[in-house]
Amino acid sequence: MPVAQNIDNALEKNIGAHGVSDAALTEALARTEAALDRLRQHYTDGTLPLLRLPEKQDDIAGIREAAARLKDGASDIVILGTGGSSLGGQTIAQLAGFNVPGVGALRDPPRMHFIDNLDALSFETMLKRLPLKTSRFVAISKSGGTAETLMQTIAVMTALKAAGVDLSKAMLGISEPAKAGKRNGLRDLLTQYGVALLEHDPNVGGRYSALTNVGLLPAAALGLDIGALRQGAGHALAPVLAKKKPADVPAALGAALNVALAESRGKSISVLMAYADRLERFTHWYVQLWAESLGKNGKGTTPLAALGPVDQHSQVQLFIAGPRDKLFTVLTVAGRGAGPKMDAEFSKIAGEPGFAGKTIGDLAAAEARATAETLAKNGCPVRTFHADTLDEAALGELMMHFMIETIIAAHLLRIDAFDQPSVEEGKVLAKKYLLG
Repeated sequence: MPVAQNIDNALEKNIGAHGVSDAALTEALARTEAALDRLRQHYTDGTLPLLRLPEKQDDIAGIREAAARLKDGASDIVILGTGGSSLGGQTIAQLAGFNVPGVGALRDPPRMHFIDNLDALSFETMLKRLPLKTSRFVAISKSGGTAETLMQTIAVMTALKAAGVDLSKAMLGISEPAKAGKRNGLRDLLTQYGVALLEHDPNVGGRYSALTNVGLLPAAALGLDIGALRQGAGHALAPVLAKKKPADVPAALGAALNVALAESRGKSISVLMAYADRLERFTHWYVQLWAESLGKNGKGTTPLAALGPVDQHSQVQLFIAGPRDKLFTVLTVAGRGAGPKMDAEFSKIAGEPGFAGKTIGDLAAAEARATAETLAKNGCPVRTFHADTLDEAALGELMMHFMIETIIAAHLLRIDAFDQPSVEEGKVLAKKYLLG
């Protein structure tokens, strides 16, 4: 497989008292067997469509056609949505340079913008500066009733109408099919003005929707291979369907490690630190997935996103010398020999003659290894993921791994991985205060 997980430096026998004991890990792994059986049953009877996405082919052509229409003549593509309607798409889009520091603004058109937060000044500025006649907008809301997305969409439609732009050509929507007796405000609004909609699978929740049209449409518009994303996801699912032992199912092993460390060692924070700019959005996608799926009934661990090497200069001091309440997951990508090579004369003048002939990729790889080893040497439990190549297949595998890991962890914690009652309560109150 293109992605390899290693938990050796999270084990008590290797790092000491803050690592997981063999007994605790074995016990947690045994408890994952029921979760794996349930996943296989869901796959067989089709009751968890997420598990059928890796093999799904009948929607690929339609997604590609919609993406082609979307980017035809477009200078900018704006994705309207929040949370799971946006983070998965952003995560995949980074493979094509979206939001990559120093790179994103330089990529060839169409430029892509994900408007996932709601800020009055930012949104107003965007509408004023965008070339509206050559911009395209995609509004995404599974329920069709997300207040932030509805307001964004109404504001965009107002601006397009004032600019004399045909709404049906400038916009696209993604929302679940109409249901008798249930209002879908986004669908009602867009269809009223002839805007086409793609169907959001009603049985795939927003934070699990990255491998549906929600995440694949932006990816296809940026020229990424969406078929390879799903094929990569299949690599993560394969050990589950093959009925491998829990210890040989990477997602089950990861879930058991997280829960065993939380229960037996009080590791209440899960840090995901990626050593690649193109995985920066991945860490934030993980934070929502883990937090919203597992933070219930007083249970769950708190996810934290970090990016290397930059966070070595801000967070690692706390990680090593602060409270011992964390499990660290370090994601690395093969980078030795990559990037600009250091000139010998300049390196000597700078006082670092050893830099001569080295590349930026050499330093980043050395720092990733050093961080993981330093954490472990100081008794901090660390697991690593490594990909020789960060491409669509590798990212698809990583995303499916963490979705399955989250579902199995929820089983171990005896909670529902798919609801979010506290979020829904906040939505109700926000609308009350808006209208009250």
